[in-house]
Amino acid sequence: MALLRTAHTSIRAIVSCVPAQVEHTSAYANFSKEEQDLFTKTTGIRERRVAPAAVTCADLCYDAASLILQTYGNDIDALLFVTQSPDYYLPASAVILQERLGISKGCLAFDINLGCSGYVYGLSVASSLMQGGYLKKVLLLAGDKSTLSTHYKDKSAYPLFGDAGTATLLEYDAQAEPWQFNLQSDGSGKNAIIIEHGHSRHPYDESSEVLEEIEPGISRTKKNLSLNGTDIFNFALREVASNINSLYEWSGLDKERTDFAVFHQANKLINESVRKKLKMPVEKVPYSIDAFGNTSSASIPLTICHALKEQVKDAKLNLLLSGFGVGYSWGSVLLSSSGIYTAMIEHD
Repeated sequence: MALLRTAHTSIRAIVSCVPAQVEHTSAYANFSKEEQDLFTKTTGIRERRVAPAAVTCADLCYDAASLILQTYGNDIDALLFVTQSPDYYLPASAVILQERLGISKGCLAFDINLGCSGYVYGLSVASSLMQGGYLKKVLLLAGDKSTLSTHYKDKSAYPLFGDAGTATLLEYDAQAEPWQFNLQSDGSGKNAIIIEHGHSRHPYDESSEVLEEIEPGISRTKKNLSLNGTDIFNFALREVASNINSLYEWSGLDKERTDFAVFHQANKLINESVRKKLKMPVEKVPYSIDAFGNTSSASIPLTICHALKEQVKDAKLNLLLSGFGVGYSWGSVLLSSSGIYTAMIEHD
């Protein structure tokens, strides 16, 4: 396991940006009333935010980052962008955002191509870059425009995903307590969540547009996201709690002292199953999936902004953050926080 410890990093601010357009589960025409009720019960999703065609994930992250820079200045040493829906095949969206945000050319910038686990992986990369003390401020952007990839006639995927972008400001802090990570991957699960066409392995062609009926109620093309819910559920139950328990054991930290456990918002049934395996109290596990759906790499910071705004504002907290999904890729971090500025904004 990739167990690692980083030092001297604190979270100063988190801002989340979502599109203004709301789509309600109750309005999805491909569900019967019984299917709608079961979907809402198992996933917890009542509504999601959907970005218009001209708005990208980078635009949402730009809005979130702009608010942070207005408050804390744009003297950023590194900009990392975690996404699986970049603006272009190339160049990297992080480099474009560096210029758009008015950040100095002395800033290093690169993309990280990860989804559900991406925020935790992004924190590990950012804090590893910072712990030497040479980089003082890092901007970690994370989000996806997942609705771009789903087909309306695919009821296994379309009503699950929402769009969001987030920005997290990390600062060098010589007095900060170490962060503890456990990061894992298993490429044998690549087909559980995949977009088959449109890249180097299967470039886009005429066959990419052919609508196929997989089973009644599930039709999609090869350029759309394909999701095997059973495989994802079994993977999460098999690996996530084990990853977290191993992290507690390795770090020597007491699970009882964790104030909140913020999980990737996969779906409520998965997350509640993980919570119960960990024997975490209900009040320690916040949710945002009911209002925003599965927002991929944005889901952990979005949940903090949505559900823990008051809690993280002043008090010193011990947090467990855990992301898991597409890849398979998964990871957890134990960290302490104090005085985090948060905000939720809408993209007009």
